[in-house]
Amino acid sequence: MTDEEYGALRASAALWAGTSVLITDGRGRVLIQRVDYRPTCLLPGGAVDANESPAQGAARELREELGVTMTVDRGIAVDWVSTDSLNAPADMRFPGEILHVYDGGTWTAEQIAAIQLPDREIDSIEFVEPALLPDLMSPGDARRALSALRARINSAGPALLENGFPIAPTVLDQAGALRTARAQRHLPFHTGPAPAQLPVVQVWGWLLGPDGRALVLLEPDTGAACLPGGTPEPPDQSDPLVTLRREALEEAAAEFGEPLFLGHLSDPGKPYARLRYAAPLTRLGPPPVDPATGRTHIRILATPEQALELFDWGAPAADQLAAVHQARVRLGIPRAARQPLTELPAATDLTTL
Repeated sequence: MTDEEYGALRASAALWAGTSVLITDGRGRVLIQRVDYRPTCLLPGGAVDANESPAQGAARELREELGVTMTVDRGIAVDWVSTDSLNAPADMRFPGEILHVYDGGTWTAEQIAAIQLPDREIDSIEFVEPALLPDLMSPGDARRALSALRARINSAGPALLENGFPIAPTVLDQAGALRTARAQRHLPFHTGPAPAQLPVVQVWGWLLGPDGRALVLLEPDTGAACLPGGTPEPPDQSDPLVTLRREALEEAAAEFGEPLFLGHLSDPGKPYARLRYAAPLTRLGPPPVDPATGRTHIRILATPEQALELFDWGAPAADQLAAVHQARVRLGIPRAARQPLTELPAATDLTTL
């Protein structure tokens, strides 16, 4: 084959190249743009220009669309978009696309305030709950954004996608994490004991494995995340630790050692207290059927920071995270490096973690 023939063959199989940037705020909400040329919203980004790398294109699009100059150097997803996935008009001659998604990080209030929109193309921007993306974006764009967000949380490297679907789904993909709205718990966290007059309506525990990661439960039908624990019942005789041990066994077949009290959450609108503990996770049996729901939770280990990315606890989450790490030090448990989430589908020897 001559160079001309080879070049013609490769040109006939050419694809478009696109780029986008996933940006979140401190609550884990995703930045989307409302544009003047289509009815659905988009992540910041666009087409890669000639002789431009996808990362360079992403940085250029941020300058053009948000007025922000920053280095874009961490890819979190690469999506192969097929010719028939967009229902594109024939006149467009859409040949398919390779679309790169980069991690724009978590932006502070100051960074968000510095955004300057152009005179045309971008009508507005907003930060939205991940579960709302399918309502605001095209189906393929929403799948890609959610897959990229899960890949960012999972921290196993960039996800390879086909039409927004991961080729090798992680536990977060399989559980459908973030496809339902996270419960908002923007409640003040207090390190002291709860006032005696406040009835305790919830007891949750940060159960830490020997490597410093926490046990997190995912609902099998919604993908919603929570910590082990639950609501006090009469047989618990108002002992919060009895509640926590019972709930941890019922929900996750989890047992733990001597706990440390972290503090409580108060609700300005309701006279209740929600208690938080930290404890070393000592045993994990086969996953049980939760008698309260009839479901079997998906059990994962995540760093405390990764766990918080699956919740919407607002600014008070930082205070609770600090208390967790202080307790971890007192318990002699190391700080876990950020790493891929580990699913625990069977009884687990925690000493191997």
